[in-house]
Amino acid sequence: MGRELGVDPTTGLSEQEAARRLATDGANELRGRKAVPAWRKILAQFQDPLIYLLLAAVTISLIAWFIDGAPGTPIDALVIAAIIVLNAVLGYTQESRAEDAVEALGTMTAAASTVLRDGELRTIPSAELVRGDVLVLDEGAAVGADVRLLSANSLRVQEASLTGESEAVTKDPATLGHQVPLGDRLNMAFKGTAVAQGNGRGIVTGVGMDTEVGAIAEMLDATVEEPTPLQDEVAGISKMLGTAVVVIALVVMLTIILVNGVTEASDLVIVLLLGVSLAVAAVPEGLPTILSVVLAIGVQRMAKRNAVVKKLSSVEALGSASVICTDKTGTLTRNEMTIQRIVTASGTAEVSGVGYRPDGKVSSAAGPLVDAHLHEARLLLAAGSLANDAQLSERAGAWEIVGDPTEAAFLVAARKLEGTTERMSRFERRGEIPFTSQRKMMSTLHQESTDGTHVLLSKGAPDVLLSHCTRQQVGRETVPLTEEIRAELLAQVESLSADAFRTLGVAYRKASDHSRDGDVEIDESWEQDLVYVGGRRHHRPRALRGGRSHRGSTSSRHSRHHDHRRPSGHREPHRDRPRDHRGWRPRRDRCRVGHPRRRRTACPHA
Repeated sequence: MGRELGVDPTTGLSEQEAARRLATDGANELRGRKAVPAWRKILAQFQDPLIYLLLAAVTISLIAWFIDGAPGTPIDALVIAAIIVLNAVLGYTQESRAEDAVEALGTMTAAASTVLRDGELRTIPSAELVRGDVLVLDEGAAVGADVRLLSANSLRVQEASLTGESEAVTKDPATLGHQVPLGDRLNMAFKGTAVAQGNGRGIVTGVGMDTEVGAIAEMLDATVEEPTPLQDEVAGISKMLGTAVVVIALVVMLTIILVNGVTEASDLVIVLLLGVSLAVAAVPEGLPTILSVVLAIGVQRMAKRNAVVKKLSSVEALGSASVICTDKTGTLTRNEMTIQRIVTASGTAEVSGVGYRPDGKVSSAAGPLVDAHLHEARLLLAAGSLANDAQLSERAGAWEIVGDPTEAAFLVAARKLEGTTERMSRFERRGEIPFTSQRKMMSTLHQESTDGTHVLLSKGAPDVLLSHCTRQQVGRETVPLTEEIRAELLAQVESLSADAFRTLGVAYRKASDHSRDGDVEIDESWEQDLVYVGGRRHHRPRALRGGRSHRGSTSSRHSRHHDHRRPSGHREPHRDRPRDHRGWRPRRDRCRVGHPRRRRTACPHA
């Protein structure tokens, strides 16, 4: 790829070569539609069937006024003309403001990219990227052009804007053996997408309209703009009114002529003026202005919700949408994850609050967490937040994340449980075993500042994580993880997954055999004899408010987690058991997954 594009991947293009290619190929921008002159925008305000009807009324009024000898001032014609002009000014002003706002937003959100040129890393506007540039991708960065990847370190890219897939895609620079669809091109990163995790480098293969998003832009340019439902209705009403006005005026004039036996020219003029007056009076000259004012109010309301509407008629089109067709779960969500339930050995804790704002609390059914349950919850959230590559910050009153939404959910939940963030501050990362789709887990090594001890923190799919664990955290102590307990924990995961929640487990191990300061190279051999802390389930907030929600639209499986979902049509065995007079289902000697009950405690799977 480097030879084909004439670039050395170790040094990148020179500034002179990049400038030459930029002058030859043009800026890395999508081709916009040609700017419409102001005079054409003004004329477009008169291209409305109702306006045509009013213009006809003005013309007829002036002709009748002139035939009548032009006495005084043509009040009717002037009033209707003023209404037409006022309507045009209102529409032009509103649409011009919207266009200016869109242009200002485009200027404010101009993206920048990091490239390798002359052997040095430089940050340049994404519009100056050229074919052959070595683009550096880091977590949270926007991909400025189509890129053939050279390297990828745990690189995952959010491609929802291009393919509609809500889950980040794990990238692999390996060469593909055959042609594959766009969503399966794992060795490519595309313009308009964003890096959710990891880092990598690649060579720019396409810029501007030669990118995949540029192909979509060309399709949109070729789309014929259709009238909105409101415009269709107005056109129909205008046609009906025009026909009715002409027919009624003719009928009235013919009736007067036949009844009164009009024969003189002066009398015919009077009858004609009467018919014209009737026609002009029947035209609803205030309707266009009323429509424009109502639509303008709608545009202002949309603006208060941070939505810019460029055309007045588009407001009514948005309001006319009654059915939204979507391909799969996740498309209607905000791509946010929230920890909703924490399950540890001492029981279940509920986490309130939705989204990335850390407003809420962690509590059990009995009230605030205490003693062993509190210790387990703090340990789980602290470990999940430390074994983490996401970032959470507040900007201008809004909480934002950089990185994977699932990892960011840990950071949010940790702030909801008092004492957790203080505990996290005592540890410093020393090493990492990154997540891969094959391993379905990740681990980080941390050193505690108080005594210098090291601890390995792991999180991942519960079934995978449990295979690396030999003990379980119970309060402040650890107990052996027997096969019976292991089966119960897996059944808990099945229960949560059956409710369409994502599940993730957390474990740790004190690295007492290591005491060296500084960064440490660790590998998968460290991920043994772990202590299982517990798991939690995620909830994905809906992007749409109002209406009843169903679990299928609020939660979807994450690519890094094992798919615990049951087959379609599966029915839980315990739901078939009849209830007694108290409304309870009778207990059995075995839980619903076939495990024998232990002691006198209730099986969590019953």
